[in-house]
Parts: sequence; structure tokens; C-alpha cells
Amino acid sequence: MDEVAEIKNRFIRQLREFTKQLSGHAQTAEGQWAVKGFIDVFKNVYTISGDTKIISKILEIHLLPLLLKFAQKNRYKVVLAEHQNWYPDLSFIHEDDPEIKFAVDIKTTYRDPEYPDHCKGFTLGSHGEYFVNRDSTKNIQFPYGEYLAHIVLGIIYTRAEKSTIDDTKIFRIKELGDGESIPKVIGRKSVHELNTLTSIPSVIQDLLFFVREKWEIASDSSGSGNTANIGSITKIEDILNGNGVFKNLGEEWFDEYWMNYGKITIKASTGKVKTITKLTEYLEYRGKDPALANPKARRSKKKQ
Repeated sequence: MDEVAEIKNRFIRQLREFTKQLSGHAQTAEGQWAVKGFIDVFKNVYTISGDTKIISKILEIHLLPLLLKFAQKNRYKVVLAEHQNWYPDLSFIHEDDPEIKFAVDIKTTYRDPEYPDHCKGFTLGSHGEYFVNRDSTKNIQFPYGEYLAHIVLGIIYTRAEKSTIDDTKIFRIKELGDGESIPKVIGRKSVHELNTLTSIPSVIQDLLFFVREKWEIASDSSGSGNTANIGSITKIEDILNGNGVFKNLGEEWFDEYWMNYGKITIKASTGKVKTITKLTEYLEYRGKDPALANPKARRSKKKQ
């Protein structure tokens, strides 16, 4: 094993070990998310929306102090993305050697209620300018090629049943003590009294944390609509084990495929011209055995 590979494997091993403590920080012993809402100076607690973007951002804020502590312990400094849509969320740079950089993206998604072994999947960053041109600084903190590894710190959670959650409620919590004297109604909303913070239902539960290199959990299809984002596999067991479609090929083929995604046209058996957007098609085009593409697990609905 060369020195770069050893440094990379050590960092991933350290980060993976670190994630073992996140469960106790982020959720209660019963598996309920520890974040219950927002509190104002009058000690009113406003419940959180179940919107995935809001949950994702709060989780990131919630975990950041621990990630900074992890970085300090292992002699890294952390550079946060300067702009909201820049890649990655966190850049880890070694204090003794600034050439040692790791890209860490915090990715969240929820379990699919119709397919219990699957989640809704992740978007794994753009396959646009900075991915193709590894020296580019467009929408990225440092050029893509400067990072020794591109890592996902992933969180998979279960959404609470809609019937148990009302994201418009306001609570007054007795254990927090008396707030300033204010009405029992704010606007048109009643303020509900509860004894403890834990009595407020959490919008998510059963958080599962993992660490994998991006290419290990990548799919061969786009992650979101018309945007140039790399998609992920969705079977949870395969995500945890890094059993993505590029497993038999490695990171170089992941890079090559996504650099060329949607750019190569071939003539189909029907005689019509089509764009290559499947790994099997790309491998065949490149003269490789299409069977090297690791098949994605099919979704199967839970039995009634």
C-alpha cells in the first residue's frame, strides 16, 4: 500500500470510528431525535417542519461541534463551504501538511415507507464543471483533484407518522421554568403546556450513521431531475457495505463514467441514436464486459 492510500484509509477509519458516538448525541435512548424545535427568549418551543432540507441543515448544525472536535483531535483544520451550494460541506486539511485534504459531504435521507430495506437515496454532488475539470474552482472550495478522497458522512432516518406531528404547534415546557408573562395565544396559535422537552414528538427517529467514499455508494443514474447530480443506490444494506454499481470497477471507472454521462451518443438496435446513461451501455461502448456493472438491488414492497 502506498503512502497516500495509507493516509486516506487511516482518515476514513478514524472518521468511521468517530461516527459511533453520533447516535448518542443526536437521539435519545428510545431513538427519538434529540432536537425538538426552536426556542425563543420567552421559553416557547416552536416545532420543526418535516421538510427534508430543513432537517438536513439542522442535523449539520447539530453535528458540527463534534466534527470540529474530531478534526482537532486528529490534527486537521476544517474549512466550511463558503457558499450554500458549493462542494463539499467540509474540507479537512491536515495541520502538518496542507496537501492532505479530504472532502466530506454530510448527506441525509429517509427510509422509504413502502420499501423497508431501502431509503430515498442521496444526491452525491455535481458531475459538472468541477468534476470534469479537476483544476476548476467553480462551485467548489478547493479543486476536486486536490482532495485525497471524497467521502460521504451519511444519515438515514425514519420520518415520524404525519398523524403524530404538527409542525405549527407552540409549546411551553414546565421544566424550563417560567418564561416572561405572555398570552396563552401567539397570533392565532394556542400555546400548549408540557412537563418535559422529551414530551414533544420528534419529526424524525432511528438515525443511522455511516461513512463511505462517494464512488462506493454511487448509482449510474442522475440523482435529481434535470440537475447534473450523481445519484446513489438505495438499498440500505448495500449503502452500509459500499456495494454500489462501481464495486467491481473501482473509482477510476466511476470518474470516467460520470465525466462522460449524457455526452456520448450511440446507435440503438432500432437504428435510432440514443445517449448513454447506463453503466452497462458505457462498458459495452468502451469494450468492457457489461457484467462488471454491479446490479442495483430491486425494491420489494413490505408484506401486508
